[in-house]
Amino acid sequence: MAAPADLTTLKQDITRRMESGLDVLKKEFVGLRTGRASPALLEPIRVEVYGSNQPLNQVANISVGGPSMLQVQVWDRQAAKAVEIAIRDSGLGLNPQTEGQTIRVPLPPLTQDRRNELAKQAARYAEAAKVAARGVRRDGMEQIKAWEKKSEIGKDDAAKWSDEVQKLTDQTIKKVDELLAEKEKDIKAV
Repeated sequence: MAAPADLTTLKQDITRRMESGLDVLKKEFVGLRTGRASPALLEPIRVEVYGSNQPLNQVANISVGGPSMLQVQVWDRQAAKAVEIAIRDSGLGLNPQTEGQTIRVPLPPLTQDRRNELAKQAARYAEAAKVAARGVRRDGMEQIKAWEKKSEIGKDDAAKWSDEVQKLTDQTIKKVDELLAEKEKDIKAV
């Protein structure tokens, strides 16, 4: 990467990469059950059908059937058994019930132990997002140092740009902490 014309190009690249990390975190948080039925709970599940591993939402329609019930309407009756097995083996502690092409997935109430386990998992996801943000910061700082070493930017610009990269990192980590606090609140809610 050649030296940018200004700080804006570098900031845009770093911001894009950090926002991408936040998007990944949000998707991971959606997969953590909080006691309310949400089709997003089943989104990470993949099903072995038609000789390949497909996302569940590409072989069935997922909808809410009540406050603690999800319904999965499988499009191809022959795939229903594979979908049921994938849901059961997903590690989410669900016990699906098949009726033809419709699979009902009752969501058992969350125990306190399970809530604590989910909160710890959310914290692990958040820490991974922070590590990713710090990796983006490191890449940005290395790029700035490389430009400075090649005399493509001056010492003052390098210091200013490094401060900007650090500010972006601090903002991203603050957002991660806010998302984590919100998710923990959802998980611990009665």
